[in-house]
Amino acid sequence: MDPECSQLLPALCAVLADPRQPMADDTCLEKLLDWFKTITETGSSLLLLQENPCLVELLCHVLKPQDLSSRVLSFSLRLTGVFAAQEDCFQYLQQGELLPRLFGEAGPLGGAAWTAPTIRSGWIQGLRSLAQHPSALHFLADCGAVDTIFSLQGDSSLFVASAAGQLLVHILSLSMRGPAEASPGLQADDWPACAQKIVGHIEESLRSTAAPQITQALNVLTTTFGHCHDPWTQVLWVRLHPLVAALLEKDPVPAAHSLVDLLLSVARSPGLSSSSCSLWETLAHTLSRLSPTQAGLLALGILKLQDCPQALRAQAFAVLLQPLACVLKATAQGPGPSGLLDGTAADSVTADMLLPSKAACVGLLCRTLAHLELLLPLPQRPCPWPQPPLLGATVTLLQLCGGSGSPASDAGRQLCALLLGCVRVQRAALDFLGTLSQETGPPELVTQVFAVLLEYLRSPDSSPMVLKKAFQATFRWLLSSPRTPSCLDLDSHALLFLRELLPVLQKRLCSPCWEVRDSGLEFLTQMTRRWGAQAGFRHALLASEVPRLTEQLLRDPESYVRASAVTAMGQLSSQGLCVSPAGPEHPGGQQSLLGELLHILSTDSEGFPRRAVMQVFTQWLRDSHADVVGDTEQFVAGVLQVAGQDLDWEVRAQGLELALVFLEQTLGPPCSHCPYAVTPPVVAPAGLLTQALQSLCRVRLFEFAFRALFDCDRPVAQKSCDLLLLLRAKTASSSSLQEPRSSPDVASVEAALQRWQAGDQTQPLGDLEPEVVLAVLRSMDLEGLRGALAESSDHVEKSPQSLLQDMLATVGILGENEADCY
Repeated sequence: MDPECSQLLPALCAVLADPRQPMADDTCLEKLLDWFKTITETGSSLLLLQENPCLVELLCHVLKPQDLSSRVLSFSLRLTGVFAAQEDCFQYLQQGELLPRLFGEAGPLGGAAWTAPTIRSGWIQGLRSLAQHPSALHFLADCGAVDTIFSLQGDSSLFVASAAGQLLVHILSLSMRGPAEASPGLQADDWPACAQKIVGHIEESLRSTAAPQITQALNVLTTTFGHCHDPWTQVLWVRLHPLVAALLEKDPVPAAHSLVDLLLSVARSPGLSSSSCSLWETLAHTLSRLSPTQAGLLALGILKLQDCPQALRAQAFAVLLQPLACVLKATAQGPGPSGLLDGTAADSVTADMLLPSKAACVGLLCRTLAHLELLLPLPQRPCPWPQPPLLGATVTLLQLCGGSGSPASDAGRQLCALLLGCVRVQRAALDFLGTLSQETGPPELVTQVFAVLLEYLRSPDSSPMVLKKAFQATFRWLLSSPRTPSCLDLDSHALLFLRELLPVLQKRLCSPCWEVRDSGLEFLTQMTRRWGAQAGFRHALLASEVPRLTEQLLRDPESYVRASAVTAMGQLSSQGLCVSPAGPEHPGGQQSLLGELLHILSTDSEGFPRRAVMQVFTQWLRDSHADVVGDTEQFVAGVLQVAGQDLDWEVRAQGLELALVFLEQTLGPPCSHCPYAVTPPVVAPAGLLTQALQSLCRVRLFEFAFRALFDCDRPVAQKSCDLLLLLRAKTASSSSLQEPRSSPDVASVEAALQRWQAGDQTQPLGDLEPEVVLAVLRSMDLEGLRGALAESSDHVEKSPQSLLQDMLATVGILGENEADCY
């Protein structure tokens, strides 16, 4: 510990022990505890207490009858555990009977303070830190702590109850560490007393008729098998498996969710999945005993396993598919391929879950769709994948929700009434439909997919979120549609769909709801980026009103829409798809767009559109846009001048990105410093380098970068520092541009930069010459500045000394100027 901190510690301990003093908040106590953890991880806890006796005095003082803050008492319990984690310090604290008085019946456990959840949580966390060695196990047994932990599993505070279960797992693992390593095949009857006590409690809980006790036992076992993979866990599973299996014979199955978690934890545990306890048979039996709602998560977990019997995988997949199979059956669509409707007994059970209430129906279908969406991209998904029936079921669901389904059976009509207008199912089905685009499907089903998507995009009843997901699914299906023989354009069916889609997009761009306009612009941007150069798409788009409407949305009242319109217009312009507005005030469409985007960058009151403009301009410069290459220097100079005055740090940072692109285009991209390269770097001729640097000076790139170097926002300063280091590296080999450091111009620029760094940036640098810029760059410690910027902005305030000063300043122990408050 630093001497400065040692001097402050006695005063702080006195403050913590005094109930009359105002207490620092929980954040300060957490930071203080983290600091002590750091010290004890790298040094001796015993030496720390011997050199700072005020710490032991604090721990003793909190035991006195007084009205002490529960936060301080909880902190003291946790701090004691941190110190006692080292066995020699544990023995030192035991000599003074401090540990029994803190964690036994004589301490908070037997007093009124125990009613506070904070105290119970601190007690558990203190024991969790303390339980690291055999001496701690004897202490836990002697003070009766294990029985208290048993009772805390049912605590009214969920945090306390969860921590108690995790502590039991830790104690069980600690008690088995020595014996299990000495005798890996040790049977449960020969385990240490502490381990047998915990296992006995678990057995008793599993035999209980109370669901909370069963849940607690299952959760402890789940954590045990999830974190402990030693041979003794197999012995434990062999012993407890009959009790777990017996739960499946109860009706209903108690604690079904926790039971599923346990079985999957065992199945994932190395060495347990192949044990002699018939785990696979138990999983199969569980699938048949649980309700469809409960079995879905288990089925998904089974299908995610790497090694699993094929018969069990088939059963799990059938369980997962049953809700969609019931949808197809209820709408009289007939048996689908790939055995989607196999298992009529399960069909009736699932149908009973679907039809009684809207909540049960919606919940089961949404979970099923989400599970299948997670399963589709996995390499261990079932093969063959039933793509046609899944497409058919998803399309049918969307038709039922949208009101276009016409089921003939009574069950189908009841299902239609439950799902009509259900946004939750619509969103889940559209997400899954988009994911299904990764696979091919029969042409007639793909036609139905595009038809239902168009139906949703046209429907006035579609909510903004449903429309957004419909746009996303449409784009994914267009991406997956067959290509022409040249593989460059959409096929005739996709182009036909596109011609139907564009009038719908026009309508959505005029929607009174800004979220709908925004989703339409995002969809347009995606399509233009992907197919903007292809003849069929260009012809269809230019024949519509979409480009004109997009241009009008640059002046939308909603900033998000303006930002999306900027991005869309930037993409349209890059592909030559902008339509020139009519009228003498717009001599050229492209030129008017550039001016309008500059106007947005200069005047828009919201940051999102200005950021979007900077991103478009950077991309235009990178792609050599027609308007940019005409006079690149004028373009860059104008953009940097506006961006440098912007109050949004992201706009200024994007300005540096644009400056970097211009720099690389002017001087060449950064060299790849390969340690095995034997060829010397290529050095540009002095004349070309001078011309390049003069170009950078003319656009005032250096003034923009130097101003950003001292920006109050750290990301901007870091980006500027990187840019200047790149520039210095590119020009380091040039000797013809050396300038004596005593030059008056260099001294003037350096003096101006010092004023800028101090916060006075009113004086511009003026016209700079390349030699002066390079001399200034060589004189600056950019590496040191980059290191300083890499530190967190509060690295000084985060120091332990600062923390102690702040806590003392809270109660007025230190003078005002001695604290480092933040």
